[in-house]
Amino acid sequence: MARLLKPSQSKRLGLLGRWSLEPVSGEVGSRVTLRIAEIPPPKPGDKPRGPHLHDGIEECIYVLKGTGLTISESGEIPVGPGDIVLIPPNEKHMTRNTGSEPLVLLCFFPAPDVGACTTEFAAC
Repeated sequence: MARLLKPSQSKRLGLLGRWSLEPVSGEVGSRVTLRIAEIPPPKPGDKPRGPHLHDGIEECIYVLKGTGLTISESGEIPVGPGDIVLIPPNEKHMTRNTGSEPLVLLCFFPAPDVGACTTEFAAC
């Protein structure tokens, strides 16, 4: 059955260096996860967050707004509105804001519980 999911009903995630809403996941009966993440512009003295990886699942990132840099084991990818980045399973990665406005991303995962297969690493 099709249904409307409102951002106000989304699960809020306390992720390091960004805020995130998770409107679609196993918690609403889905087999996939959709996250909306916002990474604020860096401030002087901010410590960069470390990379993370998703064990056994890929991540597809669509950039809605802002500019950034996705850093992965494969290299660095500058990103802006309309860009899509596909991160393979088990590859360490992170996206940083390189602009002066918030970087807003849609992140898609082919799993109902991304948190269960995500490992965070400390910044180097």
